[in-house]
Amino acid sequence: MKLTSTAISVLEKRYLAKDENGKITETPDQMFRRVARAIAGAELNYGTPGERIKNLEEEFYRMMSELEFLPNSPTLMNAGRELGQLAACFVLPVEDSISSIFETLKHAALIHKSGGGTGFSFSRLRPSQDVVKTTSGISSGPVSFMEVYNAATEAIKQGGTRRGANMGVLHVSHPDITHFIDAKLQEGKLSNFNISVAVTDEFMEAVKKDGEYALINPRNGAITSKVKAREIFRKIAENAWKSGEPGIIFIDEINRHNPTPEIGKIEATNPCGEQPLLPYESCNLGSINLAKMLKKTTKGWEIDWEKLRICVINAVRFLDDVIDANRYPLPEIERITKANRKIGLGVMGFADLLIYLKIPYDSEEALKTGSQIMNFITETARRASEELGRERGNFPNFEKSIWAGKTRFMRNAAVTTIAPTGTLSMIAGCSSGIEPIFALAYTKTVLEGTEFHEVSKAFEDVMREEGYWSEDCLRHVSADGTARKLNIPDNLKRIFVTALEIAPEWHVRMQAEFQKFVDNAVSKTINLPENASVEDVEKAFMLAYDLKCKGITVYRNRSREVQVLSVRKERKIVPRPRPVATTGKTIRVETGCGYLYVTINEDEQGLCEVFATMGKSGGCAMSQIEGISRLISIGLRAGLEIDSIIKQLKGIRCPSPRIGKDGAVVLSCADGIAHALEEYIKHGKEPKKLEFTLAKIAPRLDDYSESGNVVGICPDCGNSLIYAEGCVQCKNCGYSKCQ
Repeated sequence: MKLTSTAISVLEKRYLAKDENGKITETPDQMFRRVARAIAGAELNYGTPGERIKNLEEEFYRMMSELEFLPNSPTLMNAGRELGQLAACFVLPVEDSISSIFETLKHAALIHKSGGGTGFSFSRLRPSQDVVKTTSGISSGPVSFMEVYNAATEAIKQGGTRRGANMGVLHVSHPDITHFIDAKLQEGKLSNFNISVAVTDEFMEAVKKDGEYALINPRNGAITSKVKAREIFRKIAENAWKSGEPGIIFIDEINRHNPTPEIGKIEATNPCGEQPLLPYESCNLGSINLAKMLKKTTKGWEIDWEKLRICVINAVRFLDDVIDANRYPLPEIERITKANRKIGLGVMGFADLLIYLKIPYDSEEALKTGSQIMNFITETARRASEELGRERGNFPNFEKSIWAGKTRFMRNAAVTTIAPTGTLSMIAGCSSGIEPIFALAYTKTVLEGTEFHEVSKAFEDVMREEGYWSEDCLRHVSADGTARKLNIPDNLKRIFVTALEIAPEWHVRMQAEFQKFVDNAVSKTINLPENASVEDVEKAFMLAYDLKCKGITVYRNRSREVQVLSVRKERKIVPRPRPVATTGKTIRVETGCGYLYVTINEDEQGLCEVFATMGKSGGCAMSQIEGISRLISIGLRAGLEIDSIIKQLKGIRCPSPRIGKDGAVVLSCADGIAHALEEYIKHGKEPKKLEFTLAKIAPRLDDYSESGNVVGICPDCGNSLIYAEGCVQCKNCGYSKCQ
């Protein structure tokens, strides 16, 4: 097997069997053999002859070991082992009662323990502040229960190998929709959830027409208010611009393609959005490595359609066998999964295939190639499912499905899905899903912080073929991840286009092109450059709707402090020197310890220096203020954004907050510096003389939570200080300080 060092490392950390002491007890080859034997063994259920089973085991083993096809992670981890849970995707129902909420949480814990990911629609839960008749209390709303689910997920590691993953969905008509949209705005909140807003055709058309739509209490169907659709749409786009979330799922489009509409309505998807499922339904996935579906000719590389056809047929049989080999975590899941027998065959290595074929990703030819490949795979997969239906029988809900009347036989209600293939593509040494190359050389952070340094194999292979590969070439692409600085022909540079060099509309169009021929849905990230605008996000959302995608996720580069993929920077960041002369302003801020004087200076390149003083030099407070000031200054001259500095300082609390007579609050010296910087950015360059006062630059107590007005930490016992009756007080130990 031609496994890269990265692939071996991933397999050792996550997939290979280990003993009680954590010692690895199998090789990658033995892992593939274990999986092949366990899945082929399911053929015994259908009286398949022993020789045929042995041949299928060999074919399944060959596909995996030659990295032509890989099943989803739980199958690789658990097939042929005691746990035996092989599906990746689950959706669980959440009804509007405490018993349902926590029963579902228990079920989710069992799924996470077995290696699966869960999706939930919280749309049936009554909104916050709504009545709870049984207790005469008020509801805390969907987001509060999502936090409970998130905490439980944090405590459970999937199969001892990875943290659980969830998708939280809320319908756009839910009264708590704005709270939900903001749920992940603070980085680190709901860290085990992806979140998506389920939007309707009615909502999207209202956005186009600048109309209103109704927010409806799911408890009683009452309209609570009407809101402007564009305001909600804008808020979704703004937050996606800031943090990559929420995403959008087009719930009406999903249900238009629901293969079993008589069985139920789809309300949610799996964690990455590619698998819409009914309540309690599960699905197992697998991906064909398109980079392996090529043949070399005298004219160059070409798609090997016959090899692809055979791989699809065998993969469909493999995935159908997984349904029977699986040990399900709940009887409800087993019943509906076996009743519909959905499978999700997809692809990875698409961007690599385009590079070998010398087709730029952002081109009409690439769109056409994607359509041809996915159309071929889905049609071949459906024929394979028909043959299995003729051989083994249709899926039990066949007569209640869209297939009744269209065909006599169909083994699986759905056959194709495009999954993200994060670690699977690392094992296969290819590009992920249908994503473009993120960078020709990049750093990938996975497995709880482990970094892998990757170079695109397709890029290296083509550069070698063309005679341009060298250590100098590698050094250039490692610097910024692109081919822009390489001394190669422009037409060759063009085929090495990377994700952030591709305009957002090409990302969306490629997703839509694949979606035309995919039964389930497509997981794809619409990558945006760092300088993209909120309007760019809105345009991507609207284009995805118009092109009939089933969902969309955007990510603006560097919008999160921690991201999975990043270009490896070889150069050191060196702050520019402090100029001899600067211009700026000094702002006086009242703090709980006295007056703080914050001086903010600029040079020709912008903000370059901040220093602050308070009282006499040499004291403890002054030394800390000086340290903060120096770090801000060197950060500014190194190119840090002032907004990120303000974000880090703002809200830091000390035991001595300053509350002015007008109710304005400065929580600490660090908080005061942040407010001064914020005010300077807004008004500092105006020619008129500015009077900076506490009331102007600091928030008021009204801006804090009404429940307690927490403004600091008690210096005696460490509990919260609140503002009451003109003083800060600790309700725990009695400490107080008048303002």
